Amino acid sequence: MTLPFAIIAVLTIAAAVAAMSLRNLVHCALALTVALAGLAAAYLQLNAQFVGFAQILVYVGAVAILIVFAILLTRGGEAPEKSVFSASWLTGLAVAVAVFGVLAWTIAQSTASQHEPAQKPEATVKQIGAALMTKFVLPLEVIGLLLTAALIGAVIIAMREEGKAE
Repeated sequence: MTLPFAIIAVLTIAAAVAAMSLRNLVHCALALTVALAGLAAAYLQLNAQFVGFAQILVYVGAVAILIVFAILLTRGGEAPEKSVFSASWLTGLAVAVAVFGVLAWTIAQSTASQHEPAQKPEATVKQIGAALMTKFVLPLEVIGLLLTAALIGAVIIAMREEGKAE
């Protein structure tokens, strides 16, 4: 394991823990954004450029920012009255430690991890883009139309509910 990968891993885990334990929703959303960016950096370290850039565009660039805007627009940024830590939190922590232990033991016993390092990806980002624009252009357009229809439907439903509220 290289030093940059270790730094990215520690930063990602710290941001994920912060996203779960902070009391302010805006801070939680920003910590989630950092955790998702850390995952993208880990993908890029593993030479999975397409997955890394897709992670940045979709999750960091869209989903996390959408969460921040939703919290800010609905005034949900106030901290809750109750403590973050409870008996169920301790139970969840115990289950997480047990699952981590089983996974670590399984990885340690695995013979697959003792082989040569991963090979360079067979498909580059340029090849994936060329395939999407030639061989898979019809499914790409169908998905685009489906997402557009879903967005229009969501706007219509939101407009109807807004009209009923007034």
